[in-house]
Amino acid sequence: MSTQPRTDQRVAIVTGGSRGIGRQVAQRLAADGFAVVVGYAGDKDAAHDVVRTIEAAGGTAYAARADVGDEHEVAALFDLAETTYGGVDAVVHAAGRMALSPVADLDLGALDGLYRTNIRGTFVVDQQAARRLRQGGALVNFSSSVVGLAFPGYGAYAASKGAVEALTLILAREMRGREVTVNAVAPGPTATDLFLDGKDEETVARLAAQPPLERLGTPQDIAAVVSFLVGPEGRWINGQIVRANGGIV
Repeated sequence: MSTQPRTDQRVAIVTGGSRGIGRQVAQRLAADGFAVVVGYAGDKDAAHDVVRTIEAAGGTAYAARADVGDEHEVAALFDLAETTYGGVDAVVHAAGRMALSPVADLDLGALDGLYRTNIRGTFVVDQQAARRLRQGGALVNFSSSVVGLAFPGYGAYAASKGAVEALTLILAREMRGREVTVNAVAPGPTATDLFLDGKDEETVARLAAQPPLERLGTPQDIAAVVSFLVGPEGRWINGQIVRANGGIV
């Protein structure tokens, strides 16, 4: 892993970077030329596998553990990015948790877990991003299209992502004068382990048929949207929720 800062290289932190959409985002940004700090919560082996994949393709990456709900660990993650690579130009907060249940039946312990990761975690990461992103930087949070689709069983999860959207829109305005963009990507049904877990083939097929494009999204689809938002051609997109869902309404 590279430990020598390069002043000519942009630097990205990707939380939740060890799997699913976060993994693809980390790999895509590395291919775009970013040095990438791959943040992970528990799966060290998966995170280091992402780093090896990036390095094998000629990119630069470093794996670092941080609980996104812990302000001290997140601050240390940003410290590491600054010490290792010289600064932070993009933050992609892809870490998240899902718990599905009718509102009447949801265990409140699961609700507390969603709050810590999806709401507190987003606030903690965004707070550090607001303090540390260099001029002209970009922050991308992750919401979900279920905020608007209102699928039964997604009450707690959608509520947590609604909070992410509110925070995103407000922070974009608070960053006035910094030339820092703040947006959220809200995927629709996407073929990740998080989405597929616990769903039978009939349910998956039904959800895949909903978009006019008649398929599930892929992590690569979502990573391409993030690449645009943090890249030079996405600089005029700010304070937006990008619903990357194949046209579901």
